[in-house]
Amino acid sequence: MNQIANIKKAIGIFKSYGIPLTGKQKSANFYQELRMDRVYVSGLIFELELELERQLEDEKVAAVQTPSELFHYLLSA
Repeated sequence: MNQIANIKKAIGIFKSYGIPLTGKQKSANFYQELRMDRVYVSGLIFELELELERQLEDEKVAAVQTPSELFHYLLSA
């Protein structure tokens, strides 16, 4: 049940940043296709970490390029 609650929280945070996790946008590159600034993406990651009470490794976060990658990485951490 906790995993389902975390999924709902994460989806809500992505939506608040204007990123639906459906269709083509879930696999779109943050910087090239979604045209997001690195500071904006960092804020998204920070908010996800805070809300889900998880700490992500900096090296892996730097390699994340799409919302679906970030979503899967967060829930598997």
